[in-house]
Amino acid sequence: MNLEFTDEGLVDLGRQALSVEIDGLRAQLPRLGAEFARACRICLDCRGRIVVTGMGKSGHIAGKIAATLASTGTPAFFVHPGDASHGDVGMITRDDAVLALSNSGETDEILTIVPVIARLGVPLIAFTGNSGSALARAATVHLDIGVPAEACPLNLAPTASTTAALAVGDALAVALLKARGFTEEDFARSHPAGSLGRRLLLHVQDVMRTGDDIPTVRPGTPLAEGLMEVTRKGLGMTAIVDDTMRVLGVFTDGDLRRALDASTDLRTTRMERVMSRHAKTVRPSTLAAEAVHLMETHRITSLIVVDADDRIVGALNVHDLLRAGVV
Repeated sequence: MNLEFTDEGLVDLGRQALSVEIDGLRAQLPRLGAEFARACRICLDCRGRIVVTGMGKSGHIAGKIAATLASTGTPAFFVHPGDASHGDVGMITRDDAVLALSNSGETDEILTIVPVIARLGVPLIAFTGNSGSALARAATVHLDIGVPAEACPLNLAPTASTTAALAVGDALAVALLKARGFTEEDFARSHPAGSLGRRLLLHVQDVMRTGDDIPTVRPGTPLAEGLMEVTRKGLGMTAIVDDTMRVLGVFTDGDLRRALDASTDLRTTRMERVMSRHAKTVRPSTLAAEAVHLMETHRITSLIVVDADDRIVGALNVHDLLRAGVV
């Protein structure tokens, strides 16, 4: 271990590496042209899946590109080129397209399966750093992802080149996503178990309290009884409703503080005198994430849920959203 480097020297080395990788990414911008558009068209026209392959470090990048494509509306999977030449090439069908990554463009394991891909008549998209390579020449579309230098000071370890391949793969996925009209709901359906899926798929009706758990009182109810309803239901508020369950207002902790500051008599004062008449409400079909945004915007902790006729059908507070994993 070389102990001659100071902390500042180590930081400087890291910054130099990042600078080289940034230069490698900048080199990709002017190259995205007609060939990139052709690659996009191949993927959009593909009736099967995009089969992504690569060896070594390129294989790791290929796996990530396949995962990104699959989660953004373009069915894709990774095939190891070594396994492909020992039977897994059978995973490729005539309806598919192949995306192969090789910085040199001369990776033996990939070149071995190129004739099979050609016999199937499957379009081949190649990411290489060598436009004169065997893989580039065999490809239906070749994208030059070459970089001026690797971040590795020996210019040997794949660093800037793999970063460039990953970025161009992301560019391809994003272009396809937009071209397909892929929505947030589509994305959530690909991620149902994660917090993102919960935020985009969960609706207010999935987390709201219903029936006897909804705090409600009539406008003529004494304030003391209204406070008991707030306490019983544990939402920090109660809705004030008429005989048809239409919402007339809401009474919250803030309204209680204002009533106490005014020395309001708890037994003789009616709820209609102390309620806030403009209650914040949502519909059952509202996304739970939108309910969170509404609470944050108005600095409130609970919401009343109403139907199209403004009749109360539910209620929820921030703790319900926390338990659901939306917040």
